[in-house]
Amino acid sequence: MELKSFYTVRFSDCDPFQHLNNARYLDYMINAREDHLKEFHGLDLAEFAKQGIGWVVSSHEIQYIKPARYNEGICIHSRLLEASENHLLVEVRMMDMKESHNKAVLWTRFSPVSIVTGKRIPHPDEFYAFTQKVLQPVTEGTIKERVANIILAQKAA
Repeated sequence: MELKSFYTVRFSDCDPFQHLNNARYLDYMINAREDHLKEFHGLDLAEFAKQGIGWVVSSHEIQYIKPARYNEGICIHSRLLEASENHLLVEVRMMDMKESHNKAVLWTRFSPVSIVTGKRIPHPDEFYAFTQKVLQPVTEGTIKERVANIILAQKAA
């Protein structure tokens, strides 16, 4: 299933050149992933927090391809690339509204933690089983390889 949603780039999120501020890409993309989990899978991160489970970002890798501009409509796609008992690797792609050009690709690694202790914990069995059903791995081993293939595919289209 393709997880995607549409947004508009806000003025307050842009730099003086009317480009989306680099740090704001992360906000848009992570917020979209949270929206996707709730809308498409019925997973509410607040409900996990009530159970004492949360996820922290252990790393971000982002490749900027084309600027997103003030008042531009964008489409954000997300997918789960990897899942183990102690991490998730999520890809989020920001595209133009027609979904013909990528603007940025983000790979984020999340680690599950106990809200009570702040220490890493394994994913609960039920959650881990869910991740195995929704995995959408890619053939590329690095984000740079992934972006290169995405750009090649765009040129071929």
